[in-house]
Amino acid sequence: MDFKFSSRVPNVDNDVVGEILKVAGDPEIISFAGGLPAPELFPVKEMHEAADKVFEKHGAEALQYTAAIGNPHLRELIVERMQTNKEVTTTVDNVCITTGSEQSIDLVAKMMVDKGDVILVEKPTYLCALDVFRSYGAKVVGVDMDEEGMKMDALDEKLSEYPDTKFIYTIPNFQNPTGRTMTADRRAKMVELAEAHGVTILEDDPYGEIRYSGVAVPPVKHFDKNGTVVYMNTFSKILAPGMRLGWIVADKKFIDMFVVMKQSADLHSDNLSQFIVAQYMEDNDLDKHIKAISDVYYERASLMLKEIDEQFPAGVKHSNPEGGMFIWVEVPGNVNTMDLFNNCVKHNVAFVPGEPFYPDEVIPGTFRMNFSNMKADQIHEGVRRMAAAIDEMIN
Repeated sequence: MDFKFSSRVPNVDNDVVGEILKVAGDPEIISFAGGLPAPELFPVKEMHEAADKVFEKHGAEALQYTAAIGNPHLRELIVERMQTNKEVTTTVDNVCITTGSEQSIDLVAKMMVDKGDVILVEKPTYLCALDVFRSYGAKVVGVDMDEEGMKMDALDEKLSEYPDTKFIYTIPNFQNPTGRTMTADRRAKMVELAEAHGVTILEDDPYGEIRYSGVAVPPVKHFDKNGTVVYMNTFSKILAPGMRLGWIVADKKFIDMFVVMKQSADLHSDNLSQFIVAQYMEDNDLDKHIKAISDVYYERASLMLKEIDEQFPAGVKHSNPEGGMFIWVEVPGNVNTMDLFNNCVKHNVAFVPGEPFYPDEVIPGTFRMNFSNMKADQIHEGVRRMAAAIDEMIN
């Protein structure tokens, strides 16, 4: 059958990332390619107990359809966390539960983007967000960043160059893929610039609570007094990705339209999962659990950085994340990262090449490494293998 797919459907014959992850999934390969949380840290026992309580107290209600905006008690708990953990004052009417952050990205793009509209993003940025934005016909424009996040002078220039920009997409905390964190001053300036140009900010904060060094910085939403920022987060990194739950915080007018769009997408996010997460949060100290995750990730990140410094060839640069799950590496010279990836695979180790993270011009020799799902022996041996492969490419 010759299916007449729309222009939004990607070309599966050119699915570079899919092929990379398929290769990286070989059990013989030590893979730093994925972005998986450590499964041994999932609170299996506590979630089991929470699920049992839900079935005992709310079984029929939890198995029924529910409102698209989400479980009111879970939204109340999120409002409390936004206030105490994020310094963001909001109400349940400004919160909608989503099916992970991915749905938030997709629905916001669906709501706001017409073909040819401009979206400004950090360069590089989350590859799946780029795929979503392009699927709706957006012109995605990269804004330069450094170790302190998106550069505000560069953002100001792009906003002047593209006065009809629909929104700015940013990952200010432990950014994917670079691991960098935007400073508080730049966050405040971003809001100032967005308001001056009449542009919305979409703030993606999946890693913000997984901080293991440095000083916490309030989200961009903290500096927003006029509803400019649409904030999104997820339980995937701080609890368990299999629950497929996230949330969005925005102006009431935005939330009302978002809920309408969500109803046509999935009616509502998994009702049972919402009840279970709310029960877990009632019975357990989520902050203590996040601290345990952060402690383990700190050990793994520190080890990976130490091994990179000791084993990688001279001239190789890397980011120094204070949290999150990723390290960004830059190899000197005009190295083709796909060739480097293929050479690493020959050494039975893998990463994600930098190319898919760039909205426009690609910087060669860049790639992302993940440490959250790797044990110490895998990190040591995997970096050793990568060092040998990189050395063969640049020397």
